[in-house]
Amino acid sequence: MDLYSGYINKLIDELAGLPGIGSKSAQRLAFHLINLPKDKINRLVKTIVEAKENVRYCKECFTLTDSEVCPVCADAKRDHGTIMVVENTRDLAAYEKTGKYGGIYHVLHGAISPMLGIGPGDIRLKELVTRVQENVSEVIIATNSSLEGETTAMYISKLIKPTGIKVTRIASGVPVGGDLEYIDEVTLLRALEGRVEM
Repeated sequence: MDLYSGYINKLIDELAGLPGIGSKSAQRLAFHLINLPKDKINRLVKTIVEAKENVRYCKECFTLTDSEVCPVCADAKRDHGTIMVVENTRDLAAYEKTGKYGGIYHVLHGAISPMLGIGPGDIRLKELVTRVQENVSEVIIATNSSLEGETTAMYISKLIKPTGIKVTRIASGVPVGGDLEYIDEVTLLRALEGRVEM
């Protein structure tokens, strides 16, 4: 027997399908949303729909943006000769929070994982190779310290080192198996400052 009516159950199920939301959190969110005034719900729905319709990938670094080029790539004050390679937009945001990195980024949208059937052609490596041909002096590999992140880092290093471009890897300080988006700014900054050439 269902405890709640069909609409409430459907809302809870949809919310529980979001990453990081368990059944209890989904239930709390569902009841919170149901109790919101209708104008707030309409504003939330409109914002979600507008974001879905207008957010796309930056044509240079492939982060999420609502412009053709993201604010980081469009910033002439940034060092466009240094590219930090990250697995996803959340990792980019984590480094931006430090306020200490002045280069640009390249978002792979994943990592190489043969066990999951994700190969080099399934992430944005081809685009990275194209980008490094344009006056790039250093590529900083800031993939996660997981098996997939390390595999991806080694693959990128083997692709780029023959071109003569300096290839570095963020230093330790980021725990093995840890995701960059959950690590504090000080640890991220130490990892960036202590990077080593590969």
